[in-house]
Amino acid sequence: MSESRDPVEARADGERDLYEVSTWEPRSLLDKLSVFVYGTGVSALRLFVVVLALVILGAQVVLGGLGALADPIVGTFTLLSAVPALGLAAYVWYADVTSSEPLELLVGTFLLGVLFAGFAGVVNTVVSVSLESLGLLFWGTQILYFFLVVGPVEETVKLLAVRLYAYRKPEFDAVVDGAVYGAMAGLGFATIENAIYIAGQTEGIADTFNLVVTGTGITAVRALAGPGHVIYSAFAGYYLGLAKFNRDRAGPIVVKGLLIATLVHALYNTLSGFLPGLVAGVTGIPWFVAFFGFIILYDGIFGLLLIRKISRYRKAYHEATDEAPDGERADMTEFDG
Repeated sequence: MSESRDPVEARADGERDLYEVSTWEPRSLLDKLSVFVYGTGVSALRLFVVVLALVILGAQVVLGGLGALADPIVGTFTLLSAVPALGLAAYVWYADVTSSEPLELLVGTFLLGVLFAGFAGVVNTVVSVSLESLGLLFWGTQILYFFLVVGPVEETVKLLAVRLYAYRKPEFDAVVDGAVYGAMAGLGFATIENAIYIAGQTEGIADTFNLVVTGTGITAVRALAGPGHVIYSAFAGYYLGLAKFNRDRAGPIVVKGLLIATLVHALYNTLSGFLPGLVAGVTGIPWFVAFFGFIILYDGIFGLLLIRKISRYRKAYHEATDEAPDGERADMTEFDG
């Protein structure tokens, strides 16, 4: 749908000057000053968000135990825990049938995903501590906490990592690019979240053998949990891409993507808290086997749904390029990755 136009502009013959009647462009000194003030304000706001995220990350390193990552063993466990999530993000990138996304944008989105995780950590902690101090944190309210706080907050900050940088670049030139950058933001978020869990679980363990045993266990759990973040934010990112090319409905489209990501994320948090234990109690299998099986099944289902959505885009893209006239097809295929 084309952008709406004022009736005067729509009926104009193109010869009349409609500046500040129904159109506008920077002409006067005040116009140019207004453009400068707006651009500077937006840039300053983006810079403030990034600097604040850096401050939070620095506090986590100094006060929150992330300094333990300097230990080669803990650092290695953190890197290993990110491998499955990295593999899934790489597949989403590979499945992008359009132009290959620039490395600097992929890395930048990953780093913003790492940084902005701190915002979610602060909000989640404040709400959780507040509920606990009031005696309101129990099974029922914890489910609400997952659906109304953890899910929405974490998926919003991951989408912000895409919106603040890659979204604004001309290389973000297809709907499916949103899934690629969303996956990278999810990878960054999962990596720092894994680091926090691993550093916290291994903090204070001086004995190398015990450190390796403890680190191996938490790394295995985080390695399986990490791909979920990639899946959730790839869904949200896909709809952000859809919104970019459907600006007249951009708001509802972005909200739909966030709702999907939030519901899938919060449902995982809810089910993982009791379902493995229930299965283990009924079947007699070890809890960790039931837990790992649940994660693989859950991420497998929604991972396949994500792949199906991307595959549908790939099919439509190939059909569009195959059916386009020769000249138009050449314009489209020059962007193939």
